[in-house]
Amino acid sequence: MRELTIERICKVCKGTYHGPEAFLNREITAVSTDSRKIEEGCLYVPIVGARADGHSFIPQVMEKKALVTLSEKDLGDTDYPWIQVESSLQAVKDLAEEYLKILNIPVVGISGSVGKTSTKEMIAAVLSVKFRVLKTLGNFNNELGLPLTVFRLRDEDQIAVLEMGISDFGEMTRLARIARPKVEVITNIGWCHLENLKTRDGILKAKTEMFDWIQKDGTVILNGDDDKLSTVSDVQGIRPVFFGLQDKFPVWADEIENLGLMGTRCRIHAEGETQTVHIPLPGNHMVYNALAGTAVGLSFGMTLLEICQGIESLKPLSGRFNILTLAGRTIVDDCYNANPVSMKASLEVLQKGNGRKIAILGDMGELGENEAALHEEVGEFAGGLNIDILYTVGTLTRGLENKAKEKNPQLCTQHFNTLEELLPKLMEKTAPGDTVLVKASHFMQFEKIIEAFKKGQTI
Repeated sequence: MRELTIERICKVCKGTYHGPEAFLNREITAVSTDSRKIEEGCLYVPIVGARADGHSFIPQVMEKKALVTLSEKDLGDTDYPWIQVESSLQAVKDLAEEYLKILNIPVVGISGSVGKTSTKEMIAAVLSVKFRVLKTLGNFNNELGLPLTVFRLRDEDQIAVLEMGISDFGEMTRLARIARPKVEVITNIGWCHLENLKTRDGILKAKTEMFDWIQKDGTVILNGDDDKLSTVSDVQGIRPVFFGLQDKFPVWADEIENLGLMGTRCRIHAEGETQTVHIPLPGNHMVYNALAGTAVGLSFGMTLLEICQGIESLKPLSGRFNILTLAGRTIVDDCYNANPVSMKASLEVLQKGNGRKIAILGDMGELGENEAALHEEVGEFAGGLNIDILYTVGTLTRGLENKAKEKNPQLCTQHFNTLEELLPKLMEKTAPGDTVLVKASHFMQFEKIIEAFKKGQTI
């Protein structure tokens, strides 16, 4: 990792070095917080977690030939170099900020209430047509995950596409200070994280903290169809680029054709050009993702044709509306996370499936004091759709099921208090030829349902 010497690490982290002076000019090869994944010559960062304290693994990590370790604790006399810091987490953030300055690679920062990950994937697919792109993997989008993503960057990378997830005020400031994006994208202002942010105006305020850290020559890209984002008129002297489904926006789409589980076709307009494109993932919300990707591609000088090639190359992620054929059933694996907006969107797409259309829905988290009402709202929405069966799991989805049944008394529904109640009955409750949507917040562990379908038997 270019120029990240032990001496520089000490300075950036405001740490105290313990070890031979001869090591000070040596560069680390990587940064790791996982004692099981140690690379020779790396920096080990011990994190104090809910289940384990990374400091307890320092001796074995150094035996694996890590170059140096951080430590919040006094390690006393050792036969390996170490740097004492006040906070390992803060040190990681400070180092990531410094490393991005060293590499001077432009960053695309992505946030929003719904669709951050799918938008990130879309933008990365678009940019990869022309550039070498590094993107956030999995859920590495918080105050530890974002720095670890930054540390994966190397000189040959040309653009970093970083997802930035928050749940409280101040978090975006800390993330954006590290990333200092050249391009900032906000997908929408929805109903997530209301426990801390309270209202959509609170969410808008928290998300737009990123504006304070944009590069002077940067680009701000916002969903113009979102009633909150559309109120933004100036960002540090930068006029936002809006996208949406209206021709008043510089990037917009029309002639939207829903192809069911095969995706969506639409016509994109930008900079006086028009291009028809097939978005390979289902759901009209993917049109917005494609428009965001278009705006980002244009900001980096790509042509609309190049951009559409990237859109059409998009591949699904596990747990993110991934269409699977398992045990003779078409499974819509959308179990990574859920909120009212995304759950409604997924239910709408389910209607386009073949055979019986079955929704297996679980509780949605972090919805604050209105969580019961928001679950009921989704239930009423589901009851008005063309689906055949609704299975609900958890505490909060009891109200969702009741509202769905109230809206449509003919709808076949059944509630399970726990996942353990459903799993042994899963195969008998579904049949070959069915299309099955599996969706809940991550804490519900609905990936176990996907695994059960993969096995093709009860577990």
